[in-house]
Amino acid sequence: QVQLVEEGGGLVQPGESLRLSCTASQSISGIWNTGWYRQVSGKEREAVARIADSGSIYYAEAVKGRFSISRDNAKNTVYLQMNSLKPEDTAVYTCNLDLFTDTGSTSYWGKGTLITVSS
Repeated sequence: QVQLVEEGGGLVQPGESLRLSCTASQSISGIWNTGWYRQVSGKEREAVARIADSGSIYYAEAVKGRFSISRDNAKNTVYLQMNSLKPEDTAVYTCNLDLFTDTGSTSYWGKGTLITVSS
């Protein structure tokens, strides 16, 4: 069972930057797409950024130009660099990994890390 461990959340002021990381507890064998989601209390979870095994990237419109997703396959880690943070970026950010193998696909989720953007 793969576990995802997120690091990097916290309290920052508007305009500041943070980098999140999400590392799998074991080496990933197979094709894996991964990304970050966020959820504000009372609202649905939304995709923030995703990066496929092929390298193709998706960003939510609200974060384009400010956030950057990357992955290090050797370290089984995905990163989210967040710049120019705004109060509306405040949310619980959760890492996701979708693993595709010969036997099927499995989706894994981290526990989430809270980011608060406030002055």
